[in-house]
Amino acid sequence: MSTNRKRPSKRLQKEIKLRLVITAGPTREYFDTIRFISNPSTGRMGYAIADAAAKAGHRVTLVSGPVELAAPAGVKVIRVETAEEMLKASRRAFAGADAAIFCAAVSDYRPKKRADKKLPKQMMNRRIELAPTPDIAATLGRAKGRRVTIGFALEDHDGRAHAERKLVRKHCDAIILNDPGNVGSDRASAEFLVRGGEWQVWPRSTKPQMARRIIQSLQRLWAARTRVTKAE
Repeated sequence: MSTNRKRPSKRLQKEIKLRLVITAGPTREYFDTIRFISNPSTGRMGYAIADAAAKAGHRVTLVSGPVELAAPAGVKVIRVETAEEMLKASRRAFAGADAAIFCAAVSDYRPKKRADKKLPKQMMNRRIELAPTPDIAATLGRAKGRRVTIGFALEDHDGRAHAERKLVRKHCDAIILNDPGNVGSDRASAEFLVRGGEWQVWPRSTKPQMARRIIQSLQRLWAARTRVTKAE
């Protein structure tokens, strides 16, 4: 389904100054005081987006999982570990924000019980029951009102179909289909879909270049949303 939305001018995009929430990095879900479930996300993409947003003049709150990256200049960083902590921090920041980009690789599951001390190694199987973690993008998306949100989908098969379902389920205005090969790499390739629009294939580029493209897309979405609101 195509759209004929008029793109805002570059001058208008430069004049847009937003309060943004960006999530980045992995989460850690502990089953004792030492061991945890996580994933290999480095946080580089989310940090690059936060840096690009700050350089574009936006006020940025970056909610970050555990990564080995320095805070981008001019960005407020809130460091968390678990999905629940990320949700609470993101919810507080989103209350005063205009838009959010959900780039974090949040663990989908957490151990249902967390031991209060390190569990000793045993020469036998150990059963750990898992429970789903909160869906941060969907939770905040349900209450976003006029705010703009962009989500990420990392898929290794049937990518577009999965991403399209996530776009709807998470109440996003757009979604970025992330290639698994981007994890840990300095370069990235992606596809971009605006709700009601058609897929755009973005060329492989450095993560800072990709981040600038994402911020420009967000600004276009915000300008279009503002124009509709004024018309109403």
